[in-house]
Amino acid sequence: MSPVVQGPVRVRFAPSPTGYLHVGGARTAIYNDLLRQAVGGAFVLRIEDTDRERSDEAMTRQIQEGLAWVGVPWDEGPFLQSDRLERHRTVAEELLAAGLAYQDFRTPAELAELRERAHAEGATLKSLAPEPSEEEVERRLAAGDPHVLRFRMPEETIRFRDLVRGEVEFAPETQEDLVILRSDGSPTYHLSVVCDDVDMEITHVVRGEDHLSNTPKHVALFRALGADVPAFAHLPLILGQDKKRLSKRTGAASVEEFREAGILPQALYNYLALLGWSPEDDREILSREEMIAEFSLGRIGSSASVFDPDKLSWTNAQYMSSLPLEELLEHLRPFLPGEGLEGVDDEERLREAVELHRSRARDLRELAGQIRIYFADVIEPDEALSRKYLTKDPELAEHLEILADRYEEAETFDLESIEEILRGLADEVGVKAGALIHPTRMALTGVKAGPSLFDLVAVMGREATVRHLRRYAEYVGDLS
Repeated sequence: MSPVVQGPVRVRFAPSPTGYLHVGGARTAIYNDLLRQAVGGAFVLRIEDTDRERSDEAMTRQIQEGLAWVGVPWDEGPFLQSDRLERHRTVAEELLAAGLAYQDFRTPAELAELRERAHAEGATLKSLAPEPSEEEVERRLAAGDPHVLRFRMPEETIRFRDLVRGEVEFAPETQEDLVILRSDGSPTYHLSVVCDDVDMEITHVVRGEDHLSNTPKHVALFRALGADVPAFAHLPLILGQDKKRLSKRTGAASVEEFREAGILPQALYNYLALLGWSPEDDREILSREEMIAEFSLGRIGSSASVFDPDKLSWTNAQYMSSLPLEELLEHLRPFLPGEGLEGVDDEERLREAVELHRSRARDLRELAGQIRIYFADVIEPDEALSRKYLTKDPELAEHLEILADRYEEAETFDLESIEEILRGLADEVGVKAGALIHPTRMALTGVKAGPSLFDLVAVMGREATVRHLRRYAEYVGDLS
């Protein structure tokens, strides 16, 4: 069992701005956030932008916006790794001066040939290519020969206890001396990340499983710098439903894409938090406070998790139903213009419509589409269903006109009177109530299913209801 983490902690989320914030990165950020919130401490946001060719300032902004939207705050940063290059170079030179690094003049082609030989002979690169002598180094430096700076990996097994995976070890023959300065003098990822973690006093590194092979290198560098080695927790992969690495087809969307699809940030946070971690009672919907109270790295599984879009949709629907109305409206408003509702000025009707439909929608886009009818000038009916209604009531057009008249003339227009008028008319003309209920729904919505008709009519309002009924009565009259 993983040891209990004692706070305060200093955690960091360190994405590379070479692309959007996707579900894997968002989940990593969420686990760092939950750990920091659970035991106290600080969350550092660090942008690892040293890959200048692939890094994009727009992506840096998007990562910050994505984190803020999904609900992951940071206490310090964002720090740009590129602002610390001189610090990284200084540390590299200190390692060289301490005899812990050396100049390597081999070309990429020479190294590729040596690795091929090592693989064929079952040998190690070190055994086939010892370090250059001091004399050779001096001669080649004087000649201005290009070279990299390599950190000398220790000839020992590197062991550490991963807070998710348990005891992990790497034999020395599996570890090649690693480049810490490229031939152009730029620091590599391995040096930069360790140097930054040391200077920022990071105590716990919670990151993806794809970094596990980097960890022995980082442990060795921490020790060489005389720094405390942070605790590591490597999160398992997220797979698609085909049990393969998550792809665009199987849900590898960016946080921004989920936002545009109408997913609530609270729902995405909740779903991703439970994609590998589970509370003791296996609940599936938890408030932020409940997640913080129960979170521990020890309850994160070591096997891969499967991203299920349907489960995310279900989680989102739960939040759609339960979120305070004002909060739901705040998230819904950006989706209203897409349904032609940017000019809605009847705030009371909007609130009533949202309240009526929120439990019937899976996402904000769907909800915006459902409430469009309450503000539409024209509703397009379904012809096939309309003909079916006529078979049950050949005088439907006349009956709908009468219903429109009675709604228009009613002294009160509340739920009780709305239902009483329709059912009374059905009894009067000798048809079942359903023979009027279903066509009335079609007149007002253009579809055959939805919330209670009488609730719908009440929210629609007297004027719009009467107008739609008269128009539909004319429509079915032309069909008969």
